[in-house]
Amino acid sequence: VQLVESGGGLVQAGGSLALSCEASGNIFSINAMGWYRQTPGKQRELVAVIKSGGKTNYADSVKGRFTISRDNAKNTVYLQMNSLKPEDTAVYFCNGDISTIVAGTLWFDDYWGQGTRVTVSS
Repeated sequence: VQLVESGGGLVQAGGSLALSCEASGNIFSINAMGWYRQTPGKQRELVAVIKSGGKTNYADSVKGRFTISRDNAKNTVYLQMNSLKPEDTAVYFCNGDISTIVAGTLWFDDYWGQGTRVTVSS
């Protein structure tokens, strides 16, 4: 299973960016997908997550500004980021709670993308 992110880049404060992440490989089902972010010297933190049924959860710091969505047919999760602030600057990682079938056995694993950098200038 691979998670490939796209989007990110440099934007001025108050601007918008969109991230996307497509999962591919021997996927049986995707239980949840989400976005995390990390800055140097800090732990990776949850930004937003969306479960298979569509239920979403956001970090308090991004509520009302970021929107997570998914296209189940495309195994893709999106993160629309509006009203960006300099403190949103980080490397953003896509995460998938994905089930696979190997030799007739169902496995549940966490998968990560390679990360995409978001820089918000003041």
